[in-house]
Amino acid sequence: MNKLKLYNTLTRQKEEFRPIKAKQVGLYTCGPTVYNYAHLGNLRTYIFEDILKRVLIYNGYQVKHVMNVTDVGHLTGDRDMGEDKLEQGARREGKSAWEIADFYWAAFRKDMQRLNLSEPTIWCKATGHIKEQIALIKKLEQKNFTYKTSDGIYFDTAKFPGYNKLSHQPLAALQEGARVEKNDEKKNPTDFALWKFSPRPPDGGEKRQMEWPSPWGVGFPGWHIECAAMSMKYLAHQLDIHCGGIDHIAIHHTNEIAQAEAATGKKFFNYWLHGEFLNTGRKKKMAKSEKNFLTLERALIKKNINPLAYRYATMMVHWRKPMEFSIKSLLAAENGLDNLYDELKKLGRKNGKVDNDYKSKFLATINDDLNIPGALATVWGLIKSDLSAADKKTTLLDFDQVLGLNLNQIKAEKLVIPDEIKKIAEERQKAREHKDWIKADELRKKIEKKGFQINDNDQGYELRKI
Repeated sequence: MNKLKLYNTLTRQKEEFRPIKAKQVGLYTCGPTVYNYAHLGNLRTYIFEDILKRVLIYNGYQVKHVMNVTDVGHLTGDRDMGEDKLEQGARREGKSAWEIADFYWAAFRKDMQRLNLSEPTIWCKATGHIKEQIALIKKLEQKNFTYKTSDGIYFDTAKFPGYNKLSHQPLAALQEGARVEKNDEKKNPTDFALWKFSPRPPDGGEKRQMEWPSPWGVGFPGWHIECAAMSMKYLAHQLDIHCGGIDHIAIHHTNEIAQAEAATGKKFFNYWLHGEFLNTGRKKKMAKSEKNFLTLERALIKKNINPLAYRYATMMVHWRKPMEFSIKSLLAAENGLDNLYDELKKLGRKNGKVDNDYKSKFLATINDDLNIPGALATVWGLIKSDLSAADKKTTLLDFDQVLGLNLNQIKAEKLVIPDEIKKIAEERQKAREHKDWIKADELRKKIEKKGFQINDNDQGYELRKI
């Protein structure tokens, strides 16, 4: 059996995947911050995570997939600066923060359906797990990892050895990057908020909409504590794989590890996988903060482009390589997907058997660090092969358990073969039986000129449109 190997950000190398429990996988993926629509860069990460999950299942693993919904605590600056994104969104749209969260979570799930992303086993909202987050902060407080400032409870990163083990950046570089926050009360630039106190509005000013009582005062959780608390709750003994975008490495995931391991004294997740950026040109990442983002609705739906064309486009670039987005590349992907659908339609309605040779090639490719571009090459090699139409179709549908391109929804064309073509095919079959290879080849070319292809098999031959 082909062993699954994955690139682990923690060790900076490809490793054989070995779950904590045999044939079971605990998978945690950082979900949406539901203050706005997900953009195509966000969705690229979710597609890669969906492919990972499908590859695990294809390899025979049972996957317990947990995804969070950040509906509180994610400030406009990832290092505890600025305003809560949900509160900002509420003011922008004249709605409550709760309404904003519900609306954009529904929008995200709609995008998931359009891209054929499988839903997690467990959704967990940050606002639904305040108790667990407070409990984790209390544990950190008991172990002397916290301190209080005028605006919240902070984690002292100087007390956690190996704070930079995920980012592999020198600690001095991480500290320098954190200095932009300019919080004079912090002991170290990299320290981060576990609990933020609700700001006191001026007379007549608006209070925060999302706040809770705590042992330290009324406020709300920091962004980083959410994922640590919820992943440990639902994957207590299955902390196998944690995923997210590459931009989560230096801050969000680094802080998750620090909190979790400081609290428990045990290793957090064993494997960390991070998807690369989607760039909009000149190597500039797509991001809401850059105001250069495109949503699925704007980029595809309103242009009548199949959303799965974007899924196909992302699969043409390895998940650990930056992807350049353009309308030209999107249309090329749509054309490639349409060609795949057309080829499948030509294969008819009969089902055959999965070809073991092609399955072995496909499995070896996807198990090599989720090499989906290579897997697509195997797909097209299968289509161009001499296998029977029925076997090609069944093998393609088997591969689609990983690809997720909804191939099982493509209706086969009803093949109408003119009597003239049937007659030539029978004449060619007789020539082959008499070992008249020259005549048989001439008749094959004649069939092809009339728009049909003839493939020989154990039963004789089969005809299909070119």
